[in-house]
Amino acid sequence: MKKLYWLMFLSLVILAACAKPPKVPVVEEPVVEEPVVEKEAPTLQAVTWQEVPGWLEDDPSLAFGAFLKSCSALRWRPQWQAACQEALAMEKASETEVRAFFERHFVPNQVHQADGSTEGLMTGYYVPDLLGSRTPSAAYPYPVYGRPDDLLVIDLSEVYPELGNYRLRGRVEGQRVIPYWDRSKIDGQNQPLAGKELFWVADPVELFFLHIQGSGRILLDNGERAMVNYADQNGHPYRSIGKFLIDRGAMTRDQMSMQNIRAWARQNPQEVDQLLNQNPSYVFFRDLGGDVQSPPGALGVPLTPGRSLAVDRRYIPLGAPVFVETTWPNSDRPLQRLMVAQDTGGAIKGKVRGDFFWGMGDQAGALAGRMKQAARFWVLLPREEKAQ
Repeated sequence: MKKLYWLMFLSLVILAACAKPPKVPVVEEPVVEEPVVEKEAPTLQAVTWQEVPGWLEDDPSLAFGAFLKSCSALRWRPQWQAACQEALAMEKASETEVRAFFERHFVPNQVHQADGSTEGLMTGYYVPDLLGSRTPSAAYPYPVYGRPDDLLVIDLSEVYPELGNYRLRGRVEGQRVIPYWDRSKIDGQNQPLAGKELFWVADPVELFFLHIQGSGRILLDNGERAMVNYADQNGHPYRSIGKFLIDRGAMTRDQMSMQNIRAWARQNPQEVDQLLNQNPSYVFFRDLGGDVQSPPGALGVPLTPGRSLAVDRRYIPLGAPVFVETTWPNSDRPLQRLMVAQDTGGAIKGKVRGDFFWGMGDQAGALAGRMKQAARFWVLLPREEKAQ
């Protein structure tokens, strides 16, 4: 019996050894493709002077005075000292001498968009003349406000360095900081800024354009003149009233200009408030007096007509010379010249984005109001400073 048991046990072991093991199904691992991360193109890429179109055709000595003004702010910075010291020692330099100076001290760096393209937008600005008074009246009912005492400017750069280019603006209500009044509230019936008026002007649309330009001359009813300049802003984003008119079908994109906005406002006076309130941003001013020949830009130096440029300082350093390739307003005629980045603007946002300063008065306004041209930029950086 015991022998039979062992024979049966041995047979089962042999059968089990001969049996095929069960087939384990193979599960294919899903193929997960790594997402393609587009590498952002460097903003500034060094090129040779031969690659700057129009460099030899422009007279850079016409921009040299603007650069000297920049040096009053730049000469304390190590990378700019050598160029500024030499520039300050150059008197009555010729076109050839000035061109050699820039080629000796600077490297041109073409400005690129994030996708690597180089074309952007150039608009224009100027210093308008407004009819005004120091006192309100039926002829001058619209206030030009100075900076309000209750406007808070909060700098978060020490806590959040990545926000170093931004400032929060607001006001205190109870124990909370809330957004500052927008345009519709400031110009509304409650008049929260009563008492902060610097001047009173005749036309609300001209006052709106003063906010856009950032500086203006007030031609006072007593024969005096006063220059007002940007002091601060309410913190609300800039929104284009031109886009609002295009979306409404009031005019086409090709028809859009400062002059046509003025004409539309004259034809539709009952809709002017609604139009202007589309832009919640509001600018406050300071009185520079009447003996100022040209207002200062964001760099703090007087602007030079035709040679000063407003830029987005996140991408183009203030004070730097910038060679621009664009066209004349409402034209395809080439406009290639050396300018200097000396200003900023609420609507000037982007890498290849500029605002061309045309000067003061109606003639400058006619050019500025019609300028919306394609453009390319080359920033001139000191040879010791590498492109970012």
